[in-house]
Amino acid sequence: MSEALKNEIKQLIIDSLDLEDMTIEDIDNDEPLFVEGLGLDSIDALELGLALQKNYGVRVDPEAEPEKTRQHFSSVSALAALVASQKS
Repeated sequence: MSEALKNEIKQLIIDSLDLEDMTIEDIDNDEPLFVEGLGLDSIDALELGLALQKNYGVRVDPEAEPEKTRQHFSSVSALAALVASQKS
């Protein structure tokens, strides 16, 4: 998985969630995005899901597969893997 894709996703997180005081260097690829780590919440998850759909065409149905959704949204690396798998 490319570092460029991970950096794009970090920038998408910053832009879509208005984290103006953060840079992509502040976000670790493998740190948790929710609760600890970045400390995002469920509203942030909705915003991020919409941004991923808009930018990459990635569709996630949290109600159909809540456990998979939690895994996909666990870190930048996991989101990059999801995007890469759906890009093909």
